[in-house]
Amino acid sequence: MVGRHAARSRRAALTALGALVLTAVPAAASAAPPPAPGPVSAAARTLGADTPGAQVLRAMQRDLELTPAQASARLVNEAEAGTRAGMLRNTLGDRFAGAWVSGATSAELTVATTDAADTAAIEAQGAEAAVVEKGLAELRSVKEKLDAAAARTGTHETPVWFVDVRTNRVVVQATSESAAADFVEAAGVAGQDVGVRVSADRPRVFKDLVGGDAYYIDGQARCSIGFSVTKDQQQGFATAGHCGEPGATTTGVDETDQGTFQASTFPGKDMAWVGVNSDWTATPDVNGEGGQRVRIDGSVEALVGASVCRSGSTTGWHCGTVQQHDTSVSYPQGTVDGLTQTTVCAEPGDSGGPFVAGTQAQGTTSGGSGDCTNGGTTFYQPVNPLLSDFGLTLRTTSAESGTPAPQDNAAADAWTAGRVYEAGTTVSHAGLRYRCLQNHQAQGVWSPEATPALWQRV
Repeated sequence: MVGRHAARSRRAALTALGALVLTAVPAAASAAPPPAPGPVSAAARTLGADTPGAQVLRAMQRDLELTPAQASARLVNEAEAGTRAGMLRNTLGDRFAGAWVSGATSAELTVATTDAADTAAIEAQGAEAAVVEKGLAELRSVKEKLDAAAARTGTHETPVWFVDVRTNRVVVQATSESAAADFVEAAGVAGQDVGVRVSADRPRVFKDLVGGDAYYIDGQARCSIGFSVTKDQQQGFATAGHCGEPGATTTGVDETDQGTFQASTFPGKDMAWVGVNSDWTATPDVNGEGGQRVRIDGSVEALVGASVCRSGSTTGWHCGTVQQHDTSVSYPQGTVDGLTQTTVCAEPGDSGGPFVAGTQAQGTTSGGSGDCTNGGTTFYQPVNPLLSDFGLTLRTTSAESGTPAPQDNAAADAWTAGRVYEAGTTVSHAGLRYRCLQNHQAQGVWSPEATPALWQRV
């Protein structure tokens, strides 16, 4: 039996890089400028940003050095900005080069485009326009070549690479300039303005259920529960893939029998889910500050620059900001793609624990560098790909009032509760067509006509 605070984990240093995503703004007639101070926008109400838990606000005040009013305003502004950025992304199409929020209360939204002619439309939405050379699709194609090179070459000296939309470049973090140059050359992207960040840090996984609770794997290691999920009638939880392989058994925080790993992917991705026995009940909550519960209302992806908080069985509840999406990290065990980089601290044993933005699930802790005494960087596996890959339904407060599981036999383009939708996807619902504004898993109460924060009629 493993001691409750024991951590059996593989340790290898991990580093953090901060780059923000730039987004483009739609010039569509349905777009509207940001709301003036006063009534909360429909987007904020839809996503629950106007009614966050007190523990979320307290941790944001502590870790982001905000006043109570700033913390509340930041969550509302981030929810509203995500919707505007999604509308602009749909309008700009291939010209879109990313979007991010900035400022103490995230009141400033910047949208990047490759065409200066879009500036007026972007500014009409209350956002700042950034005219850049490369669209987001072009930058991602460069990163994909690096991803491919990592599969056939060693990346011990080049552990992290990502699209930095704020600087409109792909960046490689390496232990030396020469190591970065070799990696870039192997990928065939030399001369394509790939930036280099030199750092001695290397990634490690935090190896060691309400989300953030401890659980134990085969009596030998400890990780943290991510988010409660269901698959048909089976209850369980999402966690990190490096915590266990399919068939591994788990015991709970009270060290009684709990469940079995149903599926696990690591490396490549860092995702897994555990099916639990009838003694355990999935809840739409994660552990917050001081043992208080934080509710989960959905899984709408936060923008780069947005605030996020994390819960873990080693270090508890901490907050920071999103630095990068779609980051590739080379751990000693192999490369993991599609992670999100944050300024939140974490330590071994926190692996698998939940990241949340307001009341929206973001992902499960993968690895990082530093600690919660001196500060650090942490990467998480986004939750929406995890839900999609394993066919899971996130347990949310709205799900308890009737969100159905994914419908495999539904019409291909019909909006369906339980499905994971990416920004730009079009669906049909009640005889009308809608385009998705933000990545999320559809909740039963979030039908397109009722959620302008997530869907735009086309």
